[in-house]
Parts: sequence; C-alpha cells; structure tokens
Amino acid sequence: MEKISSLAVVQAQLDAFNAKDIDALTRAYAPDAEQFALHGERLAQGQEAIRARYVARFAEPDLHARLLSRTVMGNFVTDLELITRNFPEGVGTLEMLCIYEVIDGRIRRASFAPGATTMLNRPTA
Repeated sequence: MEKISSLAVVQAQLDAFNAKDIDALTRAYAPDAEQFALHGERLAQGQEAIRARYVARFAEPDLHARLLSRTVMGNFVTDLELITRNFPEGVGTLEMLCIYEVIDGRIRRASFAPGATTMLNRPTA
C-alpha cells in the first residue's frame, strides 16, 4: 500500500470542504479522529460527529475556504485559511488557523483557532 503524504491528505480534505463533498471530507479523517478548539474543548470525536458538524456548515451557500499559507512538518500540517461564511448578520470572512496531525494516511487530530471576522456588507442568501 502506498503511503499518502500528510500534505495530500490535508489538501484532499480542503478540496472536499470547498466541494461540499461530505463523504470525501469524512474519509480524510480517521474513524476515531478528534477535532478541538486550539488549547480547548473537544468539538467532535469520530467520523459521525465530524460529519454532523460539516453537514450543518455545508448548508451555507457562500461557504468557501481560501488557503492563505501552509506549513508541513512531518505528519503535521498547519493551514491559515480565510473562510467565507453566511453569518446571521450577512456574508463575512473568518480567519482560521487549522493544525492537522496525520497518522496512517488520515487526519487523526485537528485543532482550530478562529481569528478576525470581517463582514462583507452583503445580505445572506
């Protein structure tokens, strides 16, 4: 079996997020994967909980993540993204620091740190 690079796994996850492909996104995560707020609470544990988090998010018509920078160190990948979201007050962007740990070709742990939110002054669809 060919070893999949950490970079390829995280890129596949980002591509699936932007395509709103819940099955491909879920496959990027290990069955027992965990998602955390950076230095904080666990947000989801296991593929089904992760799937549920993203199904809700994928309902947003303007949802899109733009990769601003990426650093790869062994099995760790750190992305800085600018995510377009549909907030209750309208369309806006959110900076997000994403830290992924990839083990055996799947994301095992992911931590997220939100940054600044900017409203784009256009109503939500």
